[in-house]
Amino acid sequence: MAIKILWIDDEIDLLKPHQLFLEKKGYDTTMINNATDALEEIEKENFAAVLIDENMPGLSGLEALPKIKELRPNLPVIMVTKSEEEHIMEDAIGSHIADYLIKPVNPNQILLSLKKILDASKIISEKTVINYQQEFRNITMDMMNARDYEDWQEIYKKLVFWELELENIEDTALSQIIENQKSGANAAFFKFIERNYEDWLHNDEDRPVLSHTIFNQLVRPHLGKDKNVLLIMVDNLRYDQWKVIEPIFNRYYNSEAENLYYSILPSATQYARNAFFSGLMPLEIEKKYPEYWLNDTDEGNKNMYERELLGEQLKRLGMGDLSYNYFKILNSDFEKKIADDFNNYKKNNLNVIVYNFIDILSHAKTDNRIVGEIIRDDKTYRSITKHWFENSYLMEIVKKAAQEKMKIIVTTDHGTIYVKEPTKVIGDKEASTNLRYKLGKQLQYDPKDVLAVEQPEKFLLPKVNVTSKYIFAKENLFLTYPKNYNHFVNYYKNTYQHGGISLEEIIIPMVVLTPKN
Repeated sequence: MAIKILWIDDEIDLLKPHQLFLEKKGYDTTMINNATDALEEIEKENFAAVLIDENMPGLSGLEALPKIKELRPNLPVIMVTKSEEEHIMEDAIGSHIADYLIKPVNPNQILLSLKKILDASKIISEKTVINYQQEFRNITMDMMNARDYEDWQEIYKKLVFWELELENIEDTALSQIIENQKSGANAAFFKFIERNYEDWLHNDEDRPVLSHTIFNQLVRPHLGKDKNVLLIMVDNLRYDQWKVIEPIFNRYYNSEAENLYYSILPSATQYARNAFFSGLMPLEIEKKYPEYWLNDTDEGNKNMYERELLGEQLKRLGMGDLSYNYFKILNSDFEKKIADDFNNYKKNNLNVIVYNFIDILSHAKTDNRIVGEIIRDDKTYRSITKHWFENSYLMEIVKKAAQEKMKIIVTTDHGTIYVKEPTKVIGDKEASTNLRYKLGKQLQYDPKDVLAVEQPEKFLLPKVNVTSKYIFAKENLFLTYPKNYNHFVNYYKNTYQHGGISLEEIIIPMVVLTPKN
């Protein structure tokens, strides 16, 4: 079926060859030599696109543009003009034209412009599918040949890239293929962590940047008495979520460096974030600063001493004279206050903002029925993350930081995974409640489903009593007790959890941004 388009030009008779060319390519082209008659035609007919000359007697193309948009707001308009004057281009762009062509135009230029506007989505989808089918085998081979932490970072980057590329393609079979490939990657990644993680903790060489080393290795080089840095710690921010909000930051900032680092185990806030701010593993925090550490079984906020731990780390790094401030944002009122008070702290060498929105959102999928229905999968989770960031007071802070030429570091403490299958565990009444890891003294479990740590000190983790052990769930499993098993499974299946071992939880972003101009 031919695609109907309208071409408006006072020299329409000279464009007969173009019309014939477009007809052969499947475009039913109506030709009109003035904008007034064209507006009547647009009101009567449904055209797929309009080409309009900028300079015509009577009603000009530029004057006709707003009238066309009033009649058909979503009708794409291509402006064709002899003029290369900048103000005309700006006027046309300001009127939301779809494309801008300079005369003389050849038929292929017109065809390309029409395809770009009308068929781009279809063409991109078809090409993306072909490219992923070709890349699928390469990623599978990379997974089979992965030997070190850098290999797994690259594999995860590729998986996230293709997941984002494919997410708007309406092909359920293809979605299942990328999902299966991610599952296979997580199975292999679990074995990799099982083999290597303990060695990383006791050997400084040939290991990734970890929660307790990242501040010294990747943040410290950007700090100084003559510098102003804003560190935004977004709790529970996954790499795929960063990639969808990155363009929002890029309105004001350029990416200087994008790093991936590894969360420690458990990949949970009280362990990973305390390690980040202290520069120490949890067992070391408990020994060195017992007043700043609470175990799973202890009452109280497990992350209430991050400001103090950061100050102690700065002293140990010889940076105790830096001026710094620390804010933890838990609600929009305080978020707005921090944005409004920006001038009061902008001169600090380091400002840290801990942001809990993403973590709250992931837990709300479990606890709030409406949120649970909105967040159906990773795609909708990313979409809500992006929408919220675009409209948050945090972006007001980012804009103000850019105006002050402040460098920004965006990072997180751990990621999260969409859990799908239960695995049973039996524990004492004091065992921790997390669904991706357990700390307890009499844990019974399926050994093929978890990484068990009989001696927590080997993982530099504290223990509550002499026989305490940790277990970490693999892939997309969640740990469930036999009591009220069916209710428990139905309640937590298809929710976001963290604390265990998966690419999504462990490999996380740390990005350095510099202000534009």
